[in-house]
Amino acid sequence: MTQAPTAPPTYTHQQKMATLVGVLLALFLAALDQTVVSTATPEIIKELQFKTSWITWLTTAYLVTSTATLPIWGKLSDLYGRRRIVMTGVVLFTLASMLCGLAQDPTQLVLYRALQGLGSAAIFSTAFAVVGDIFTPQERPKYQGFFGAVFGLSSVVGPYAGGLLTDFISWRWVFYINVPIAIVALWFMITKMPPLKTSRGGKIDYVGGVLLITAVVPLLLALTLAPDTYAWGSPQIIGMFALALVSLILFIMQERRTAEPIVDLGLFKDRTYSITAVAAFLLGAAFLGTIVFLPLFMVNVLGVSATSAGAALTPLTLGVVAGNILSGQLVARIGKYKPVLLGSLVLLLVGYLILVFTLHPDETQFSIISKLVLLGIGLGPSIPLYTQLMINTAPRNKIGMASSSATFLRQMGSTIGVAILGTVFASSLTHQFESKVVPLVPKEMQSQFVGQKGAPREGSSEAAGFDEKKLIQDAHRKFEDQRTLAKAALIDNKPEAMKAFARNPQIPAQFKETLASGRVAPEARPFLKAAYDDTLRSLDAVEKDTTASIHKVGVAYKTAWTDAIRGIFEVGLIVVILGMIVTALIPEVPFQKQQGPQAPPVMD
Repeated sequence: MTQAPTAPPTYTHQQKMATLVGVLLALFLAALDQTVVSTATPEIIKELQFKTSWITWLTTAYLVTSTATLPIWGKLSDLYGRRRIVMTGVVLFTLASMLCGLAQDPTQLVLYRALQGLGSAAIFSTAFAVVGDIFTPQERPKYQGFFGAVFGLSSVVGPYAGGLLTDFISWRWVFYINVPIAIVALWFMITKMPPLKTSRGGKIDYVGGVLLITAVVPLLLALTLAPDTYAWGSPQIIGMFALALVSLILFIMQERRTAEPIVDLGLFKDRTYSITAVAAFLLGAAFLGTIVFLPLFMVNVLGVSATSAGAALTPLTLGVVAGNILSGQLVARIGKYKPVLLGSLVLLLVGYLILVFTLHPDETQFSIISKLVLLGIGLGPSIPLYTQLMINTAPRNKIGMASSSATFLRQMGSTIGVAILGTVFASSLTHQFESKVVPLVPKEMQSQFVGQKGAPREGSSEAAGFDEKKLIQDAHRKFEDQRTLAKAALIDNKPEAMKAFARNPQIPAQFKETLASGRVAPEARPFLKAAYDDTLRSLDAVEKDTTASIHKVGVAYKTAWTDAIRGIFEVGLIVVILGMIVTALIPEVPFQKQQGPQAPPVMD
């Protein structure tokens, strides 16, 4: 039996850096998958012949398993060591990636995606905890920016890598590409990474684990499937919410009485820990809301392609990376988290205010991109700093629990936030269309716009489009066809054209008989020439009115989308303000006064 040392072990700079590289590679592996797969999804759906009802499960299966098991993996890393758990996660993730690449039907791929989610949860729950193990509170902020950089790099590289692999090799390689990255990560972990194992034993709370899963899985499924698959008030959704609520109550009761809880509720008695947890949840909702809804604006209002809309988020990502790195350096320099967090939230608030008050249908892509940089810098510090605050507050032997809880709360905030914002957005867009667009549309076309909905899913930028330019071109083409027919019938006197033109109900009765016969007497030609001139003037006037009507509908369409998405940012603004208030309530704990190590990591 290993004896606990009286002081935490020290690691050489080489050990720390090699460990950091291994963990960052594992993190990059999991983060890259979230972006690279989205680009390949259309080809996957086509080749494996996904039914429409199964498409969302490509994301849902991964989301549910990766979120529901985060706290469990965090607890396991506290009990059995970070290296063992993160390596298990990498092996699971890599095995699942290979199986995804070999999948032959939708069922197989969805199941393997769920397995991938299990592996990614082990990686995400452990990565931030490793920083807490090998670095002191004073050192941690200097290195936390690397984690943001990994997420940023994966967000930029992922879509392009996924597109290149899918277009030039096969969609299956978006999964196979994980294998070489995993091999390098595992080499660093096996050869360089210390076990980072706590000095005391323990056992996992299996009852608590089952209750946690039965609380989180139905909740996530309900939030993902409503309102598109099932209505909010349907028995299926209500049943899932009820099961989640009952399981949550039983989980809390179990965690209070067990000796080895998966989530130690006692940690929430610490004011810093509990308030930081609430702030992490709120900022999770604000973060993903921007990523999901801005591409919809760019596709439906600016008229760019879905690929271009996704690429336009790159400045947001770079802003997040910059915010991560700069905030870490600032915290390390001044020795306090709160001023940096509040400063970043002020920037985020300004970014949301600019979007709320300046978003308009004539926005340019460059204008949107410039605003995204400010949002990214404001959002960047929220990912690592709240996590580090929770880690710094927790005892050393519960760092894994604190890290996984922070990630879990952030992901739950994102999922719940997108579900709520999506419902608000769908309702607002329906109202905007029925009040602004439908009255301008001919009755025979109104069914296309009544009840218009656009609630998106994560990573989606699909929506009903209104291509004004194409509609005007199509209308012009039809009017040109009418002019050509009129010339062939009334000037060239081609029999077939004359008969076709005679079927037009707007042709005066005195001309119908002549045109229908396909023959023209010489004395009738001047009258037909005059009728041709009248027809051209009439067609020109009608085309002008039609073009104006299409443009008017197009303006109303873009205005409806803009107002609906502005409403989303108004809600997001409220969330950010709440996040600022909660963050302001966090007690400032200087580095030198933070809780010392308890049951420090030891070498096997």
